[in-house]
Amino acid sequence: MSAQAKRKLTATEYLAIERKAEFKSDFFNGEMFAMAGASRWHNTIKDNLIVEIGSRMKGSGCRTYSSDQRVLIDDTGLYCYPDIVLQCGQPEFLDDSEDVLLNPTAIIEVLSPSTFRYDRVVKFRHYRALPSLQEYILVEQEEAAVDRYCRQADGSWAMVSFVGLEAVMELLCVPVRVPLADIYAGVPFPLPASE
Repeated sequence: MSAQAKRKLTATEYLAIERKAEFKSDFFNGEMFAMAGASRWHNTIKDNLIVEIGSRMKGSGCRTYSSDQRVLIDDTGLYCYPDIVLQCGQPEFLDDSEDVLLNPTAIIEVLSPSTFRYDRVVKFRHYRALPSLQEYILVEQEEAAVDRYCRQADGSWAMVSFVGLEAVMELLCVPVRVPLADIYAGVPFPLPASE
């Protein structure tokens, strides 16, 4: 007896399910992937970033979206929920529901032990296919360190690291500088073993 192949969903079917769902799922290649909950420290760092970046972007024509904003990487077919999205200029959405953003300017992911490789390698491969994306920022959870990747004129990506609580993260797509001490406010190092 042979096992039946699992039927793949279309993007339209995914969106119909996802828009009614009580929890979030990424979608790729016909499959939905439920998103796991984040740790206390992951959420603290993400919330600190939203406040610090959002308050510094006032009047810039840019805005922040938190992890509830779905993004579509049209060239690869990935629908996902980045931790933080910065969008400058006129937002473009998939349809009138305005719940699938097509043109993020910068994406920030807070790295967790369980998502480290996925965020650093796999998602970055997808994100690079977004013509609008100018910066990809990876924020460590277990140490005060941020890696910022910037798209260069030739399409390559240059990386700069900001390390230590005395360092200041600088974005290029928006003139924003945030001390790492503010990003990691309330986060003890080393993290407690249970987290």
